Amino acid sequence: MATPRPVEIIRNGLWDNNPALVQVLGLCPLLAVTGTVVNAIGLGLATLLVLVGSNLAVSLIRNFVAESVRLPAFVMIIASFVTCAELLMKAYTYELYQILGIFIPLIVTNCAILGRADAFASRNPVLPSILDGAMMGVGFLLVLIVLGGLRELVGQGTLFRDMALIFGPTAQDWVWRPFPEYTDVLFMVLPPGAFVGLGLLIALKNAIDGQIQARRARQASEVTPGSKRVRVTGHIS
Repeated sequence: MATPRPVEIIRNGLWDNNPALVQVLGLCPLLAVTGTVVNAIGLGLATLLVLVGSNLAVSLIRNFVAESVRLPAFVMIIASFVTCAELLMKAYTYELYQILGIFIPLIVTNCAILGRADAFASRNPVLPSILDGAMMGVGFLLVLIVLGGLRELVGQGTLFRDMALIFGPTAQDWVWRPFPEYTDVLFMVLPPGAFVGLGLLIALKNAIDGQIQARRARQASEVTPGSKRVRVTGHIS
């Protein structure tokens, strides 16, 4: 199987095959912790680290692992990188780690990570595998941030609350309150609001894809008028 071009890998991760909007994988943590932007960033960065690390390791050992133990080996690799991410969060963002709780260890069970290890990293060289993991992770992170921002804004009337949990005391004043007299909407803070928000994002992506396909179809159906050559036979008097 030919290795995809870098442009294709980037487009797949960010849009065409986005793990959250197209593959619809990893929904449990995505829906559970995206009540605020800071929670979304914390989980998204941890997932990105695990995706890149596991893709790198799986690509390196792909020719040395027997088929019978391939999946257990991949799970062990993923669990190792999840442990690294968990220890890093405990060391540098302990309060955020406490907020995210069990959803950091549960990254091990994220089907998007195991799926990329099995479907891509185990069949491609190291550099494309790293790029694939990075783009899938960034695509997942962006969806988390947008969904977290939507839920925080509608649910609490703020954006970028508690960013100091990641960026330190300098980010204490980053909170933005566009509507000072806003009344909280509890529905968006709770899990049902996460389902509604994700559904809106998927619908928006499908609408954009539909517009793109319709425009390509119109362009393909257009026939550029050209000159026609007429063959004349006989004598003209």
